[in-house]
Amino acid sequence: MINTTDKVKEKLNTIPNSPGIYKFLDHYGNIIYIGKSKTLSKRVKSYFVDNPKWDKVNKMTPYIDDLDYIVTDTHLEARLLECKLIKSVKPMFNSQMKNHERYCYIKIQEYNRYNPISIEFERTANCFGPFRRKHSLYQVVDLLRNLYPISKSNDKYEFEFNILPISMDKSIYERNKEILLEIFSEHGNLDKFINAVEEKMNYAASLYKFETASIYRDIIFSLNYMKTGINGYKDMSLKNIILKIPVENGVKLFFIKNGQLVHKKTYKRLSEKSYELFVNHSLILSKSVTSNDEKVSLDYRDILYSEILSLPDHMIYFY
Repeated sequence: MINTTDKVKEKLNTIPNSPGIYKFLDHYGNIIYIGKSKTLSKRVKSYFVDNPKWDKVNKMTPYIDDLDYIVTDTHLEARLLECKLIKSVKPMFNSQMKNHERYCYIKIQEYNRYNPISIEFERTANCFGPFRRKHSLYQVVDLLRNLYPISKSNDKYEFEFNILPISMDKSIYERNKEILLEIFSEHGNLDKFINAVEEKMNYAASLYKFETASIYRDIIFSLNYMKTGINGYKDMSLKNIILKIPVENGVKLFFIKNGQLVHKKTYKRLSEKSYELFVNHSLILSKSVTSNDEKVSLDYRDILYSEILSLPDHMIYFY
């Protein structure tokens, strides 16, 4: 084990194998990193081995003077708590979730001959998102410039790859703009557009135009990222979701509405009556829940829904 302070050594032997969050502190008591794990002890000890797996660990461990941890009942709660603390503390060695102010949107612009899509940091008319990775958006915006104008025939999107972007007059631009708004407004339309790009990629490859095929491949990758940001979890957000997760002392219920955790409660023994009361109380509470800033909500929503997708069906109930 690498050199550690006496405080760290002592606490490493007391951390339980439970879900929760951990915090690393420097000599001045500042929190420099916050993480989460299903098994705290195993995860935290992995930072103090002779050959850590991650370069960031090598840079961080010399600064660690102390550590602290909070045990949670479930991994879901650990993830939500980690997110909350990172946003409030903004530790030096954390990179994700602490700068939601920088999340951005794609916007379908008014007339612009070459590029109808821009990147914005505030939602206005014809904006979609928000998205975390600005560089990924710039990439897809640049790649799509070579496909304009996009048209539609027989419910199928049509376009050609142009080595240089084509200048669009206003009438062509307006039609192209309508098509883009249609594509990004509906989950099914974006899927159709991705399928059309995939057909072009396969055709280019069949003609041994591998450079063009690789560009189409990059466009598909970027469009799938955009699809997640625009339509991710859309079906689930339309329903109330109840999670029934086993915990050490029984079972814990979670009530989720519109991507927000409304209510949670632990039961040693869950009866049908208790379940009914929990649901009714949750529905009452949900009426007074206010929506957070959508950039802040993005991280919490993604945590909730990605955790739901990882659970077996018998733990998930739609109400």
